[in-house]
Amino acid sequence: MELRASHILVKDKSLADEIAKKAKGGESFVALAKKYSSCPSKSKGGDLGWFKSGQMVPAFERAVMKMPNGKISDPVRTQFGYHIIKKTGVRD
Repeated sequence: MELRASHILVKDKSLADEIAKKAKGGESFVALAKKYSSCPSKSKGGDLGWFKSGQMVPAFERAVMKMPNGKISDPVRTQFGYHIIKKTGVRD
């Protein structure tokens, strides 16, 4: 199975909470990623493309696995910072 997701990566928990609220409130995830994310994926609106199990850090991967397609997560903490994740696909 492969998953696809976009994310916004920030260092600060309060900023992550604010961004998640905006994204869940209907603001453009792509625009928020381009404005706030510290990940190079920000140039693609946070899109990480397709990935298989083991390619992402465990906390990130677990969060994506549990999410329904199209949903936006609360901030997920990893060693890189806080991720706001949008699951955008799943395929066998």
